[in-house]
Amino acid sequence: MNELVVTVDTSTPAGSVALSRGHELLGEVVLHLRGTHTDRILNSLNWLLAEASVKLTDVDAFGVVVGPGSFTGLRVGVATVKGLAYAGGAPVVEVSSLETLAMQCPSAAFPVCAMIDARKSEVYTTVFDCRADEPIALTADQVLSPQMLLDRLEGDHLFIGSGALLYTDLIRQSLGSRSHFVPWHLNPPRASGAAVLVLSRLRAGLAKTAQEVIPRYIRASEAELMLAAKKVS
Repeated sequence: MNELVVTVDTSTPAGSVALSRGHELLGEVVLHLRGTHTDRILNSLNWLLAEASVKLTDVDAFGVVVGPGSFTGLRVGVATVKGLAYAGGAPVVEVSSLETLAMQCPSAAFPVCAMIDARKSEVYTTVFDCRADEPIALTADQVLSPQMLLDRLEGDHLFIGSGALLYTDLIRQSLGSRSHFVPWHLNPPRASGAAVLVLSRLRAGLAKTAQEVIPRYIRASEAELMLAAKKVS
């Protein structure tokens, strides 16, 4: 089969859209610029479709990175994909942002620690074994302080993501020679990496309807925290 798939990632400031057909990447747009993803995602998708000479109605399935990550970014990406998929009745496959990062470390000799800056001096993180075709999670998705994470790690690890970039000095101070880092250009997640997982799960029957797709936040939003504080007071 040669399924035509659109995959969207807006989980971090580095938004991207990929268009693939089966195991072939037709094109990808990656933009890490100031501003929101709202207009860029649709503009990028329209450009990709036009360059590939295909129509939106030709798309067989959509993939979307559902988090964890930027609350606003996740809402934009998920809402965009839900709208596009619902209009054409296409299935949707969900992918983790941390898993998407780990896809950029194939055959890594060490466990891969994917870290996304969660602000508030915390990171979203998961550790993966990347020696197989797809990353295998060794821990659950979690949000915690960088130091707390580092205190739990044993042995050598390969670090990737905006959190790894932000806390490079702390990681080196804590782990010394046991810390390893990807080249800087690999730190932003890529929709093309997520697309590999999307196709695999699509063929495994793990797709959802547009209505079933929701963001994966892990941490409560500011609005939820404020509401909880009011109830306590």
